[in-house]
Amino acid sequence: MQEVMKKRASELLADGTVVRVLGWKNGEFAYDPTPAVFQTVESLEAFVYNDFCASNLSKYLIKFLRQEGKTLVFLKPCDSYSFNQLLTEHRVIRENVYIIGVPCDGKVAEDKLREKGAEGILGIETEGDQIKVKTLYGDLDLNKKECLGERCLSCKSHQVVVFDEMLGENGEENPDCGRFDMVEKLEAMTPEQRFEFWRGELSKCIRCNACRNICPACSCEKCVFDNPASGISQKAAADSFEENMFHIIRAFHVAGRCTDCGECSRVCPQHILLHLLNRKFIKEMNECYGEYQAGAEAGSRAPLVNFTMDDCEPSIIYTKEAGK
Repeated sequence: MQEVMKKRASELLADGTVVRVLGWKNGEFAYDPTPAVFQTVESLEAFVYNDFCASNLSKYLIKFLRQEGKTLVFLKPCDSYSFNQLLTEHRVIRENVYIIGVPCDGKVAEDKLREKGAEGILGIETEGDQIKVKTLYGDLDLNKKECLGERCLSCKSHQVVVFDEMLGENGEENPDCGRFDMVEKLEAMTPEQRFEFWRGELSKCIRCNACRNICPACSCEKCVFDNPASGISQKAAADSFEENMFHIIRAFHVAGRCTDCGECSRVCPQHILLHLLNRKFIKEMNECYGEYQAGAEAGSRAPLVNFTMDDCEPSIIYTKEAGK
């Protein structure tokens, strides 16, 4: 797939269809390819695509909003939902982007490889359901599914929902993905148990802002948490209140807009299960207002900003919460 993608990107650059390509290049380690911009055919020699290329490229398009020329971007299924949501919020201009859809059956998580004994990772080769991990200490043959990140194991859809051309065969939605299973386990806990669970998770936060910076829904040009008058700008949380406040405010901010791409949890250096906060909100909206998937269709209005006569009454919501 990598060579096919490079060839097509070269053709579109050469004939002037696009003036830049948004893709991936190798990072410091084999398991951390990083998003990159390529502006010449020659520079595409550094282009890479493999099972470590998990980054959602949609947010990086915001940078080119006011720049001239069309940008080519490769979007995986989860990325395409985020693109549609950014399009809905006028953070990208559709005419300025050339989208090539890339099929995806999940990306490998580096921490899962370490659990399987892979240290000193040099690269990865995939053949069907099997992967060969090359390390400083020899090669490991592993089952790919056992090495996928959590978000890929419970992926809502293998379908690229917006593209100008598709490489390979497009996938389908996955309604039986079980992405709310963990949310339901949390709901079954007592309030005290849930509080302890989240205190255990959020107490690990070092306020590196990786979750905010990677999140396509966090696209404000000036974040409230960067306001020097707030007293909390660019510093680690001073107490448990500040730890809770940062993540809860962020979760409320993206409610109805989060496409559940899982980038927040993927990049967290403390491995906090941040996506569960967002999935709780998604589950609640589905149950109270009817099924809604942010980014499934450009221009769609989320339940929280779209009044209908069938909206759930507050009394029903309160009763529902009281029963948990």
